[in-house]
Amino acid sequence: MTTEPGGSAGQAGSLGSRTGALLVVGDVITDVVARHQGPLAAGTDTASAIRTLPGGAGANVACWAAHRGCPEVRLLGRVGADAADWHERALAACGVRPLLVVDPEAPTGTVICLVDTGASGERTFLTDSGASLRLEPGDWSDGMLDGVARLHLSGYLLFSEPSRALVRVALDSARARGVPVSLDPASAGFLRDLGVDRFLELVDGVDLLLPSRDEACLLTGLPDPADAAAKLSRHIPLVVAKRGADGALVARAGTVTADVPAVPVHATDTTGAGDAFTGAFLGALISGATPETAAQEGCRAGALAVERVGARPPGRG
Repeated sequence: MTTEPGGSAGQAGSLGSRTGALLVVGDVITDVVARHQGPLAAGTDTASAIRTLPGGAGANVACWAAHRGCPEVRLLGRVGADAADWHERALAACGVRPLLVVDPEAPTGTVICLVDTGASGERTFLTDSGASLRLEPGDWSDGMLDGVARLHLSGYLLFSEPSRALVRVALDSARARGVPVSLDPASAGFLRDLGVDRFLELVDGVDLLLPSRDEACLLTGLPDPADAAAKLSRHIPLVVAKRGADGALVARAGTVTADVPAVPVHATDTTGAGDAFTGAFLGALISGATPETAAQEGCRAGALAVERVGARPPGRG
């Protein structure tokens, strides 16, 4: 069962600092990371180093926000009974307060991450969303926003009907309380299937969008990420476009206000690098940083993430 946090609501805010917790709503996934070198050998064996690790875009963002020093981070997600305890312990070890709903029917979502160590850690995902996209309005309570400075939604929630309905309820609840909302589109492939117009309709009311380069270009039809970020910021107050090794762009009111360089690093596994950026960015924003400074924090977290196998920061426990 989901438990509700207590506390008093923070002061209303928009893009600036606001005292309180970060509430993340999103996916909690079991990652099976297979690191191999060179092309997969069809029809036979490919030598790999394989690890099973906790993941999920929403959960990863929450963990990186806590790692950045956000004083309180909560995560609402849905898991199967098969791995609920393991995921709760992993989240707590990263300093996150888990608000996990145990699905009575579906297993925990699983992603197989194929990481080619001969291609700068680039990865391919095989995704079984399982319980993660079965979050529904009944899993939400307005009390979850007590004491919350910012609500962050994983874009994966937009890719199933039950979790889309939850997004609308959460957005309406946040708007009523003056709580700003951010969203990460999550997947260019799923976004393409959903449709750009449908996506933009669903995120109406979001004040901060954190797309990848590919997602920003897909949402605007523009080939240049700077042009894409600028165009998106005419519709959403703040857009931060993540460009991997090229850093990040910050755009407001139709103009790119900062081009933040990446931190040079040797990539081991790029899984979760964008989540690391988002978590550190939000943690910095809540602590009072400007979006431009927060983007620098995000780039540092992304660099740390790609040096590690898996999508999470070092745990506290």
